[in-house]
Amino acid sequence: MTSSHALHTDLYQLTMLAAYFHHSEAHRRATCELFVRRLPKNRRFLVVAGLQQVLRYLEELRFSDAQIEALRQIPGLKKAMTPSFVEYLRGFRFRGDVWAMPEGSIAFENEPLLRVDADLGEAQMVETFLLSTINHQTMIASKAARVVLALKGRTALEFGTRRTHPLAAVDVARAAWIAGFEATSNVEAFDAFGVPARGTMAHMYIMAADDERSAFTKYAKVFPRSSYLVDTYDTLRGVQTALDTVGDDVTAVRLDSGDLATLTKQTRALLKERGRQDVQIVVSSDLDEYEIERLIADGDFDAAGVGTRLATSDDAPSLGGVYKLTAIDERPVAKLAEGKVTYPGAHQVYRVFRDGRFALDWLGLTREPSYDFVDTTPLLVETMKGGRAIGAYEHGGTETLAVMRARCREGLAALPDEVRAIGGRTDRHERFYEVKPSPALLRLLEQVRAERAH
Repeated sequence: MTSSHALHTDLYQLTMLAAYFHHSEAHRRATCELFVRRLPKNRRFLVVAGLQQVLRYLEELRFSDAQIEALRQIPGLKKAMTPSFVEYLRGFRFRGDVWAMPEGSIAFENEPLLRVDADLGEAQMVETFLLSTINHQTMIASKAARVVLALKGRTALEFGTRRTHPLAAVDVARAAWIAGFEATSNVEAFDAFGVPARGTMAHMYIMAADDERSAFTKYAKVFPRSSYLVDTYDTLRGVQTALDTVGDDVTAVRLDSGDLATLTKQTRALLKERGRQDVQIVVSSDLDEYEIERLIADGDFDAAGVGTRLATSDDAPSLGGVYKLTAIDERPVAKLAEGKVTYPGAHQVYRVFRDGRFALDWLGLTREPSYDFVDTTPLLVETMKGGRAIGAYEHGGTETLAVMRARCREGLAALPDEVRAIGGRTDRHERFYEVKPSPALLRLLEQVRAERAH
């Protein structure tokens, strides 16, 4: 990551930063939290993702001379770009602390996914990048986890690169793998994050040959033991051609069009007839968790390639994560506007388990006085101290994608049945899991209300 990300921000972060600086307030101590006020429609839980990139960004955040010069050209900033402010920008670093839910954690509405304790100027400046990163990757990981649950142990493959922005596509592959997908078609995701890459052929390869048999023969000479796309012309005939041409080297057949439920059953029958129960059936073509549930009920397949509807999270295409000030100079503050009330102070999420399953979450203060919290599991952990990632989260630390993936798998297994369920598409925001503000937190909110009323 380079310093270029310093300008990955909304202009008002810079105008506020300049105002803080010119009034000698940039070094006041601030606490900010990133959370989702309510789950999107068609979501019963979230899978947290994006923290690793956030920590790298915070460690490497700085302004180059070229970037400062670019800021001088913005009309709304010109007056603020005094020599002293320019020097402040040249020396700007994030030196704060970060507490966060580790990636792969299961989260719910109103729970802080991340908390920043830093100088006010630093806490303000990083808001946009944190929201951009956490919102996008958590949105994708949450969708991907639903696909994994719908597949009930079948293999999930990520095919969404061509349906989103090139940079976003790499993060889609990363988030999907954390959520339980087995591989991606995106080679850059393999290079950047080690996500397993998988792919064979497209219809263009087969159409470029004289016929299907010739295409399969040539491919097998370069890639023995492979998967074959069989629906370019006639699906069942394509299956037969692959078996006749390549024989034992056919490991899987992929169906990408037509009535997939019927065709998968017919393909399975054909494979059994030929004694090829070892050949897997892979389906693709605008799949999502809803269509997968239907295909499991009506069809017969082993793996699913999911692309467009995952990469765009089409049934919930945005995650309304927000980043709010909760304390300034250790004084708790809250937004009190109707419908958008926030809780004051620094918070922790305490999870209650019963019989190995999630029972409920408490949203409480970092130090809860009540005995009720003794046997709970705090979810936010310290990931950065003084601007440097610490412990498992530092460069080369043990917080690997494999650890994140295992954490997600364990969390999904511990969800109550009604939260695991896919359900039908809906326009309603429904709540299936209880998140309770602690009594101490409610008292603090009322205290802040009373102070503001005078």
